Amino acid sequence: MNNILVFPMLLPILAGIILIFFRTHRRIQIVVSLGTMIAVAVISIYILNTIQTDGILRLDFGGWAPPFGILFVADSFSMILVVTTSIVTFICLLYAVIAAGKQMNTLYFHPAVLFLNAGVIGSFMTGDMFNLFVCFEVMLLSSYVLLTLGGSKRQLREAIKYVTINIVSSWFFLVALAYLYGSVGTLNMAHIAMRVAENGQGPLLTTVSIVFLIVFSLKAGLLLYFWLPGSYSTPPAVTSALFGALLTKVGIYALFRVFSLIFPHHPELTLSLIGVMAAITLIGGSFGAVASNDIRKIAAYNVVIAVGFILVGLAISTPLAIEGSIYYLIHDMVVKALLFLVIGAIISLTGTTKIEEMSGLMKNYPLLGWSFFIAMLSLAGVPPFSGFIGKVLVSEGAIQNGNLVLLALALLSSLFVLYSLLRIFRNCFWGETIISKDEQLPLHKGILVPCLILVLLTAGIGLGGEGLAVYVTDAANTLLNPEIYIDAVFSQQQ
Repeated sequence: MNNILVFPMLLPILAGIILIFFRTHRRIQIVVSLGTMIAVAVISIYILNTIQTDGILRLDFGGWAPPFGILFVADSFSMILVVTTSIVTFICLLYAVIAAGKQMNTLYFHPAVLFLNAGVIGSFMTGDMFNLFVCFEVMLLSSYVLLTLGGSKRQLREAIKYVTINIVSSWFFLVALAYLYGSVGTLNMAHIAMRVAENGQGPLLTTVSIVFLIVFSLKAGLLLYFWLPGSYSTPPAVTSALFGALLTKVGIYALFRVFSLIFPHHPELTLSLIGVMAAITLIGGSFGAVASNDIRKIAAYNVVIAVGFILVGLAISTPLAIEGSIYYLIHDMVVKALLFLVIGAIISLTGTTKIEEMSGLMKNYPLLGWSFFIAMLSLAGVPPFSGFIGKVLVSEGAIQNGNLVLLALALLSSLFVLYSLLRIFRNCFWGETIISKDEQLPLHKGILVPCLILVLLTAGIGLGGEGLAVYVTDAANTLLNPEIYIDAVFSQQQ
């Protein structure tokens, strides 16, 4: 039965390989990619529900039991992210089918998205540190392709920076893996956790943990986010939506997994460092968002703010704070995709990215305007939308733990989010229209469909948060009690 765990990663890989040979067949590209993501979503939801009854699931490749073989481990935390990834990717692909030109839909875009998903999902499900590195690289190689599709000078310039940063961070990742293996003699996550708990986390392992913190912070955009605003604001809107929704979340996932399972023994150092880095990230992202006049840059800096906020929950590490971070992760994947897709539609209608060059779009495109308005409210944490639950739970966790400085910065960042996005809404949608009826460009009604689906999702998550509570609570419990994960890996019968 546990063989089903391989399908969320295997299906995108197989579909991506097939689509490479049908590059010029637009219909095949569309049908196969959309069908694959639907299948992944259905399978992932089934696995997530199975975990609630049967406990954490494990798949040993080749029949090699841990710690000797490669394995996938599915717990509530990883599968929540896999389900959200597949749903958001399906919606973004739907937008690409409607909004992108024929060239985009036949220029290896669909295979690259599928391979990107395989890397993201594999990162969430692997139980081995080396295979986490491999899945990171699959994801990054696909993102290099997506970042350069279109081939504008600005894209290529940002791609060089993006590739360089990720090559350096991957090198540090390998160095940290080498020292980790030399210290504990294994790369199985659960086995590492056992060895570290038995032998103690000495100075060498603490140093290795700091290197992992740097590596995953680069991937997540925590403090070391200087590469992110340019890289996320140059590609086409659908690519920016995928990047904003998915890529930083893999680094965030790795930080949660590694510092709750493998290196939880010196929280006064590691969690304090994460807290300081999250605080600086919140401050830097907030200033960047309010200082920019480019709507794509504002959206990119809002990605940075979200990274800081989510990792405030990890720094606090109380049950409520962890639950809040998980809720906010789900929310942010959905609403960041919505934000970038709506901004892409705005740019296609106006031909500009500058706030001061737009006005009065609400009169001609009311559905687009209200979609942006709901995204703004959700990201600011206004009820009843999805951002509210995560912000409340993280705030309660901070109060319980006495982290009042982090609480103040987290809440203040919400005001900066609201102000930065309100500038776009006020300048771009409100006021007198600068486009007459004769000059008005038609907005394909199909473009609004993916945006409205995401609007319904953010409202549904906010109003139906109680329905997600069983999954989120189980995920937080597993993160805070690593012995649950370890026992599942070493005790579960196949």
